[in-house]
Amino acid sequence: MRIAIGADHRGYAIREQVVEVVKRLGYEIVDVGTFSPEAVDYPDVAAEVARLVGRGEVDRGILACGTGLGMCIAANKIAGVRAAPCHDETTTEMSRRHNDANVLCLSADLLGRRLIERMIEIWLNRPFEGGRHARRVDKITEIERQVEAERRNSV
Repeated sequence: MRIAIGADHRGYAIREQVVEVVKRLGYEIVDVGTFSPEAVDYPDVAAEVARLVGRGEVDRGILACGTGLGMCIAANKIAGVRAAPCHDETTTEMSRRHNDANVLCLSADLLGRRLIERMIEIWLNRPFEGGRHARRVDKITEIERQVEAERRNSV
């Protein structure tokens, strides 16, 4: 499985840890940075990772910013992306099992190193349960199609 990783300047503090954990778990990494603590705009990083996921060039993505929220909002603008801002083991597990989240958004400011490691392990190793949850995820995909069709028709 290929995992795209991206962080803004506030997420930079945990980016290296994320890379190390993902590598240790045996996954291939596409690292889009940022590679320094200098300020960058989180929507740019989120869009780069989300486009890789949305186009199927990677299987999943992990984003980090101060809270995880800005990255999540930006990533979810890309069709095919189901980004989730997780803050504990439960939200991480449910994002995979019930929502088939394909982008994990982490808070560099609010999460400890051990929790981040555990969340990544859970998120990369938990399968989507399918069943009734697949029907719901399919509805999300249909909403994306409808919104895109409405956008095309209004131009």
